[in-house]
Amino acid sequence: MAKNSYSLGQVEMKTTGGGPRGRMRAAEKPKDFRNAWIMVLKYSRKLMPMIILGISCAVISVVLTLFGPPVLKTITNLITDGMRSGAMDTVKIVQLTKRIMLIYLAGAVITYIEAYTMTTYSARLTQMMRRDISDKLNSIPLSRSDSSSFGDLLSRVTNDVDTLNMALDRTVAELVAAILTFAGCAVMMVLTDVRMGLMAIVFSLLGFIAMRRLIKLSQPYFTKRSVLLGTLNGHIEEMYAGHLIVKGYNGEDESEQVFQAINEKLYDANWKSQFLSGLMMPFMEFVSNIGYVAVCVYGAYLVSTGAIDFGVIVAFIVYVKLFTQPLTQVAEGTTSLQTAAAAAERIFQLFQEEEMEDESGKITQLEHPEQAEIVFDHVRFGYTPERTIIHDFSFTARPGSHVAIVGPTGAGKTTLVNLLMRFYELNGGSISIGGTRTSDMTRECVHSLFGMVLQDTWLFNGTVRDNLIFGKKDVTDAEMVAACRAVGIDHYISSLPDGYDTRLNDDSNMSVGQRQLMTIARAMIHNAPFLILDEATSSVDTRTEQIVQDAMNKLTAGRTSFTIAHRLSTIRSADTILVMKDGDIVETGTHAELLAKNGVYADLWNSQFTEGSAI
Repeated sequence: MAKNSYSLGQVEMKTTGGGPRGRMRAAEKPKDFRNAWIMVLKYSRKLMPMIILGISCAVISVVLTLFGPPVLKTITNLITDGMRSGAMDTVKIVQLTKRIMLIYLAGAVITYIEAYTMTTYSARLTQMMRRDISDKLNSIPLSRSDSSSFGDLLSRVTNDVDTLNMALDRTVAELVAAILTFAGCAVMMVLTDVRMGLMAIVFSLLGFIAMRRLIKLSQPYFTKRSVLLGTLNGHIEEMYAGHLIVKGYNGEDESEQVFQAINEKLYDANWKSQFLSGLMMPFMEFVSNIGYVAVCVYGAYLVSTGAIDFGVIVAFIVYVKLFTQPLTQVAEGTTSLQTAAAAAERIFQLFQEEEMEDESGKITQLEHPEQAEIVFDHVRFGYTPERTIIHDFSFTARPGSHVAIVGPTGAGKTTLVNLLMRFYELNGGSISIGGTRTSDMTRECVHSLFGMVLQDTWLFNGTVRDNLIFGKKDVTDAEMVAACRAVGIDHYISSLPDGYDTRLNDDSNMSVGQRQLMTIARAMIHNAPFLILDEATSSVDTRTEQIVQDAMNKLTAGRTSFTIAHRLSTIRSADTILVMKDGDIVETGTHAELLAKNGVYADLWNSQFTEGSAI
C-alpha cells in the first residue's frame, strides 16, 4: 500500500457538488462556451422543432404570468370601490375572475407542454448521443482506445451525457423563462408605478449581488468536496480491492489513518459548502420579504395620499415575488450551462476522433481458409513511431500446423497476434492468408477466421449459455454441451442452480480457472479455421492443465493454431516453436531441435525445469 498516495493535485476534479435542494454545483469551465452550444444545436437539428416548441411555450407561459397582476389590480380596485360605495359590481368581478382563472389555467397547460417537450427532447438527444458514442467507439482504431483510460471513455458515455441531459431537460427553458420574467416584471412594475418599481428593483438587485457573493464563496468548497470525495472513493476501492494484501501486511492501521484524514477534510469542505450555499435561499426569501414590507408600507402611503389605487399594491406584491425568483434561477442556470458546455466539449471531442478507413470495397469472405497458409512477410510495427516492437519478422505457417511463440516478457509475442488479428495496422511488410493480404480483407472477415482464448478471462452479465455461444449463431445444445465436456466444465455447469441457463454476474462464485475453461469452450464452439491461444492455461492448476491440454489437442487438430506460452510444458508437441527476443525471431524449430541447439529456448526451458523433470 502506497502511503499518502492521494493528493489533491493528482485527482481529477468531478463537478458534482450539491447545494440548496441539491442544485448548486461547482462549474467546470468550458474552453469555448459559445462554440460548445453551437455544436449541441447543430447536433440537435433533427430535434429542432422540439426546441422551438419548448422555448416558445416558455415565452408564452411568462407572458401569461405577467398578464395576471394587472387583472388582480382591477379586481381589487372594483372590490375596494364597491366596499366604499356599497354597490359591488359583481358581474364585472366574476368576469375578471374567470379571465384570470383562464390565464393561470392556460399558463399551467403551456408550462406542462414545455416541460414535456424539453424532457422528451433531452431524452431523445441523449439516446442519440449514447448510440452515436457506441458506434464511434466501435469505429475508432484500437490504438486510439489504448491512449485513453477506460474510466475517461466511460465518463463521457455516462457522466458527461447525463450532465448535458439535465441541463437540456429544464435549465435551458427555465433560463429563458427566468430572463424574460425578470425583464418583463421590471418593465411592468415601472409601467404600473415608477416609484414603487424602482424601489422593488433596487431591493432585488441588492439581494442578487449578495447571492452571487455567496455562490463565489461556496464554489471553492464544492470543488474541494468533489476532489476529496473522489479521493476517498479511490482509497476505499483500492483498500477493498487489495484487502488480502492489506491484511497480510498488517496495513489496517495505516489504511484507517489515511481514511480518517481524508474523511475529516471532506467533512470540513462539505459542512462549509452546504452552510454557505444553504444561506442563499433564506437570504433571498429575506430580501423578498423586505420587498413585500417596503411595497406595503410605501404603497399604503401612496394610497393614503391618493397617488395610487389599492389594487396597485396587490399587483406589486405579485410582481416582487415573480421578480426575485428568476435571480436565483439565472445564477444556478448559468452555472449549470457552463458545466453542460464542458461536458458537451468532451463528447464532441470524441465524435471528432479519426475513424478507421472505409472497408466497403474489401474482401468479406475467404474461400477454403482451412487450406490456407499464413505468411508474415518482413513485418514491422511499433505502437508509437519512435519505438519499434517488431523489426523484421518473416514466417510461414503451413495449413493445420501448430505454431508456438515463446520468449521473454516484452519480446513482441502478443503484439504479433494483435497484428495477425488486424487490431493494429502494420508499419511495414504484410500478413497474408491464402495469398490474400489481411489489409485487403475487412476486419470482420479477419476476425471470423480466428478463435481466441486469452490469458484474461472475459465473461459478461448473462446466462452461461449466452456466454458460451457469444458471437455464434445457430448453435445446438448438443454442440454446446459437447464442447463443455471436452474441456471438463460440463460437470460444474450442471451443478449450477439453472444449469446452462444460470445467470452469471460479478457475484457468481466461479474460480479463475473455471472462467478460463468457459472461454476455452467458447472458442471450441466458435469452430474457426484458425486458433490463437495466449497463455490459455496460465490460470489453471496442473491437473486441470492436463485436461485442458487434452481438449486443446482435440481443438487444434486440423487447424492452424498459434500458441503463446510461458509455461513451456504446454507447447512441447508444437510443430514449430518460434523463439522471439526484442521483436525478432532468434530461433525456430521443434522442441527437441531447440533443446539440442542449447540456445535461448534451452535457457528458458532450463529456467523452468530441472534436468530430471525436463522430459
